[in-house]
Amino acid sequence: MELKGKRVLVVGLGKSGVASAQFLQASGAKVTVSDAKSPEQLASEIPALLERGIAVETGGHGERTFRGQDLIVVSPGVPADSAPLVQARVQGVLIIGEIELAAQFLQGRIVAITGSNGKTTTTTLTGEILAASGFPVVVGGNIGTPAISLVDQTRPGSFVILEVSSFQLETIHTFRPFISAILNITPDHLDRHRTLEAYVDAKSRIFENQKEGDFCVLNADDAAANLLTGRAKCPVLHFSRRTEVPAGAFVRNGRILVRDGAAEQEILAVEEITLQGAHNLENVLAAVCIASLAGCPAEKIRQAVQAFKAVEHRLEFVAEIAGVRYFNDSKATNVDATIKALESFPANIHLILGGKDKGSDYSVLNRLLRERVKRVYTIGAAAEKISRQIQQAAEIDPSGTLEMAVRRASILAQPGDVVLLAPACASFDQFQSYEHRGRVFKEVVKALAAGN
Repeated sequence: MELKGKRVLVVGLGKSGVASAQFLQASGAKVTVSDAKSPEQLASEIPALLERGIAVETGGHGERTFRGQDLIVVSPGVPADSAPLVQARVQGVLIIGEIELAAQFLQGRIVAITGSNGKTTTTTLTGEILAASGFPVVVGGNIGTPAISLVDQTRPGSFVILEVSSFQLETIHTFRPFISAILNITPDHLDRHRTLEAYVDAKSRIFENQKEGDFCVLNADDAAANLLTGRAKCPVLHFSRRTEVPAGAFVRNGRILVRDGAAEQEILAVEEITLQGAHNLENVLAAVCIASLAGCPAEKIRQAVQAFKAVEHRLEFVAEIAGVRYFNDSKATNVDATIKALESFPANIHLILGGKDKGSDYSVLNRLLRERVKRVYTIGAAAEKISRQIQQAAEIDPSGTLEMAVRRASILAQPGDVVLLAPACASFDQFQSYEHRGRVFKEVVKALAAGN
């Protein structure tokens, strides 16, 4: 992709938008950025962009701004069907996302991992296994570091491990991973995709450009993911914790094995995994399957899995105070993730739920709430909807804010209980991100531990 002298518009000034604008400008493009946020909201980003000679539009997207562009790079948070982008497509302007832009310049082989849940854990673990096996590795994407920021760190022979979201996959054109993986598909982001079918279609784009010589990894235990097997144009391997698969990773008699045709290789015992919960066993199986395809030795895979600790904000143990354990699962931004968190504890849970609703049905939590949860503390914009849908299944404490929920739970919890932040919602009503929400949770817990 030739960028020098091209007029390029970047829409959205999140992490990936800023990184894209800087890369494009450094590559010789004439760059404009446009964001609906106010100048005050973008005060930390604007000065550095202006210093580079990048034109900045804030407070909305002007019709003229979209005219006459050679290329538009859209950030994941901007709906691909927004009116200015639809009009630009009619005028023949190429519109891509930051992942597609990065793919034009990244060197080495791309491993792309998506799914409704488990992406961050699996992406991080896969990167650590490959690094432990001696491969040059960079890790990024939706996990935190924009893919475009990794370009200068790659070279032929590198592995580029990317977490990719459905939003990012909506705007690909030629993006072609060497290995793609879909961990699971459960209803999520329906406020954006509108239907589950559209969400599944977005996820399945991860392998639409793959060919013979590439590989796709799918979860045999997840009905929606497994149904995509027939859509892939390259060899498909599966992972399963429930059944043996013809090719891929599975569990037999408490041990993880990898099978490729008639050959089998034992990797490690399930009890050697330090991560908590059945969902994390699935994440490990996916990473083992990917690592085997990449050529990692079994012993290196085993050592890396043994050493791996929980990712921050993903069922992360924070502290034990007066016999009560506190866990931060702020990354549980949908109902299915909250179900997996609840399944990780047998009983006596004080659950913090709420945030920005994504069109979810919270009533599917009711069985687990009855079986395992002592009390639910609702917070944020979705609190009223959550209360309506779970009122027959649990005692509800309308706490309003995260700090109040943690403090209320600390008073009511007894030794042996668990206080769990697994909110089943996006964070953007009261926080900047799920990371921000998780940090606030940990700060409040640490303040309680200090007697404050």
